[in-house]
Amino acid sequence: MEPAGVYAKNVQIDRELSQRLHGALTCGKEELFQVVADPAPDVIRAALRNPAMDENHLLVLLGRRDLGEDLVAAIGRHDAVAESHKLKAALVRNPATPAQLVMSLLPHLYLFELVDLCLLAGVTPDQRVAAERAVIQRLSTTPLGNKITLARRATASILDALLKESDVRVVESCLTNPRLKEGSVFQLVSSSRATGDVIAAVARHQCWSNRPNLKAAMLKNPNTPTSLFSTLLASAPTMEVRNLAASGRLGTERKRLAAQELKRRGC
Repeated sequence: MEPAGVYAKNVQIDRELSQRLHGALTCGKEELFQVVADPAPDVIRAALRNPAMDENHLLVLLGRRDLGEDLVAAIGRHDAVAESHKLKAALVRNPATPAQLVMSLLPHLYLFELVDLCLLAGVTPDQRVAAERAVIQRLSTTPLGNKITLARRATASILDALLKESDVRVVESCLTNPRLKEGSVFQLVSSSRATGDVIAAVARHQCWSNRPNLKAAMLKNPNTPTSLFSTLLASAPTMEVRNLAASGRLGTERKRLAAQELKRRGC
């Protein structure tokens, strides 16, 4: 049997919770801003049934990082979410939002909201991959200016997709992104899609210009400008120059330049 003092305390707690629940259900808009800060999940659930609950209250709620998954899912079912882009974006950013709900909301996000999700701490690998795919699917209709901005902020997977378009203006922005991998640049300068301007942009960039693998790839690509080919050839290892002189991929003029370089070296 509980001591009388403990029983009285429990009764008092129950009475206070009951009052908070009633207030959450019936209070007006201004009072609701205090209610959504309540630590009790049951009080929040009651507030979600309050007719005065609107987008602003829900945004405050979704700014909390102490809500459980079930509670965030309940917020996602609120009628206001269907008509509010802000609420959809806030749901995606909340770490407690169930993965299935996040996936269903991705098509509703703007391009750079998807990018932010890719970079968000705590996002699951599946969510990141889904967001990256959503960005890549939109590239064909994305204006050039947005692609240039995107190239500076994107993840490695999105950068790969941007590089494949071989637009030198976009490529130049990709080259400044610290998430860009050498393997991606290698594929770019090895590709037949890479124009002379694109290859020259890589060769000019301070982060990529002196990497042996990239230099070798540029020498082998027939699209490399002749002046750049000659510059790279002068510093290439002799064995590499021999291979170029015998290459079936290069034209007659470049094979001749490689032969001349070998002669200059006395080989």
